[in-house]
Amino acid sequence: MKTKGNSAYVKPEFHDIPVDNLLFDFENPRLTMGDETKTDRDMVRVLWHNMSVDEIVDSIAANGFFREEPLIAIPKDPSKVDPAKDKFVVVEGNRRLAAVRLLLSGDLQKEVGAKEIPPVDQRLRQDLQKLPVGVYRKREDVWAYLGFRHINGPKPWDALGKAKFVAGVHENQGLDLNTIAKQIGDRNVTVKRLYRGFTLLRQAEKHAGFDRDDANAYRFFFSHLYTAADQTEFQKFLGIDAEGSLRKDPVPKRKLKQLGELMLWIYGSKAQGKEPLVQTQYPDINTLREVVKSPEGISALRAGYGLERAHEISIGDPQRFREAMVRARENLVQANGTVVNGYNGEADLISVSDDIVKLADRVNSEITKAHSAKKGKGRG
Repeated sequence: MKTKGNSAYVKPEFHDIPVDNLLFDFENPRLTMGDETKTDRDMVRVLWHNMSVDEIVDSIAANGFFREEPLIAIPKDPSKVDPAKDKFVVVEGNRRLAAVRLLLSGDLQKEVGAKEIPPVDQRLRQDLQKLPVGVYRKREDVWAYLGFRHINGPKPWDALGKAKFVAGVHENQGLDLNTIAKQIGDRNVTVKRLYRGFTLLRQAEKHAGFDRDDANAYRFFFSHLYTAADQTEFQKFLGIDAEGSLRKDPVPKRKLKQLGELMLWIYGSKAQGKEPLVQTQYPDINTLREVVKSPEGISALRAGYGLERAHEISIGDPQRFREAMVRARENLVQANGTVVNGYNGEADLISVSDDIVKLADRVNSEITKAHSAKKGKGRG
């Protein structure tokens, strides 16, 4: 294997390796945190039921294994690298390995509940006994390849998979986030946002009582969290800052309650019967950001008010009054511009118009009084 310059790029060696010598990778970021995958059988079950392995099974059964796309693996024991007899952990291609295992084993099909597996003739069975594998000596040698391929390459992971990958490289291999961004061809700010969001999610699950499976939504929107975590108002609420949050367990212990609250507001809770306040990232994240700036807004959320009502409380009467006045003026401008062609003689609108005049006179009177009183105090 050759290293290219001072970068992390290392070329693999390619071998045909017996399928029985290939092991699943339990650190695969495509398998989300919290899955109980302790054995190879567990892994096949998770992949079959959650990752569309049936499509790969059908493809291999019909066309064979595409040798132009080898699996990527590392030796289980770095001192044992004999392709003919030693074990190798597949770090890229776990779904294809699961598909091959299922095609070759009727017992495994029954154990994991995999149905409608196509039959395998003797020629294909023989061909699947060994698979093409690109072998790297250690996991650290693979990261640049995987990062490019799955973060900005042809087979992208979702945001959470990317974030978990970045965290693994940063924390386990000691590479700084700027270097990771450069190697995988992404912007520094994006990599930092992913990592910050991942550390908050991990800490919330470990120490703040959050459970992704309890999130009250049809799927888990990780982007809500890493978007919020990038904003100063949420950082202040959690007792963190932009750079200080780029580490393991960034939220101080005294703020773990707030972390749990933020997760509840963003994701809701099926167990508690609470809908998420954030239904869509825009504008709800921005509205929630405005609310957590204000102690009154935070108190309103804790009291169980909805997001819009909490926002009204958070901005206070002066701001609400100003916004209401501006909206009223704009609405009247629109009504004035459309009255000739828009009014068709409806009697009820005469009553509405009279009410508007009376209310406008009352508001104007109150404003005039308040303005005079403040001017008088100023002269005194």
